[in-house]
Amino acid sequence: MHGRVALVTGASRGVGRGVAIALHAVGATVYATGRTVLAADLPRGVIRVPCDHADDDDTAALFAKIAAREARLDVVVNSAWGGYEGMVEDGRFTWPAPFFEQPVRRWDAMFHSGVRAAFVVSSHAARVMVPARRGLIVNLSSWAARKRVGNALYGVAKAATDRLTAECAHELLPHAVAVVSLYPGLVRTEAVLEARVFDLSNSESPEFSGRAVAALARDPDVLRWSGRVAVAAQLALDYGFTDVDGRQPRPITEDEV
Repeated sequence: MHGRVALVTGASRGVGRGVAIALHAVGATVYATGRTVLAADLPRGVIRVPCDHADDDDTAALFAKIAAREARLDVVVNSAWGGYEGMVEDGRFTWPAPFFEQPVRRWDAMFHSGVRAAFVVSSHAARVMVPARRGLIVNLSSWAARKRVGNALYGVAKAATDRLTAECAHELLPHAVAVVSLYPGLVRTEAVLEARVFDLSNSESPEFSGRAVAALARDPDVLRWSGRVAVAAQLALDYGFTDVDGRQPRPITEDEV
């Protein structure tokens, strides 16, 4: 991906950080954003831009900075997300609670810092990609869009992410810009490793999702994926890449989630 420019939001940690690392490793110029991205463990060549994507002015300033330095923007990965904070309230683990016992702030965080942030970033990106008639926008999503995983709010937010992908893809297809929802499997993020409760035998590194994004970006027929959901482990089989340890994670089906 030498010569291509990528933007990865929510790259301070987790999957976003892994995507930024993987895209940088294959030669892309990578802009990584996040509220704490300056303290993130990222390669020296990754361009870190502190940005709170819940603040539209921050996002606009980010794109102004990229436009001032780059003549193109090829890949955007929307990994910024909210709602994982404060899962324990007054000693109670509220994440799996029924919707009528969920704190409203969790809904607001998922939609404002997640779905809405992806919409705003994608809008800015499209204004660059449409005139160039090229580009790929990837929205990080999950099986929660199709099956209950955790709580009702999470499912609705992820379903909204997938619908945003489908609608944007429809409108950008005539301009040769692809939009894809990417489903990672169980990812060995900092939070997952710290929890020490998961069976990691079929897990994925955060960089694995980045390798999936790189494979899509290098596909000359990437528009065939536009508007669709892509499972990272299935893309590895289709495109012939492996995880950073050389392993090939098995694609998780909806029934197994």
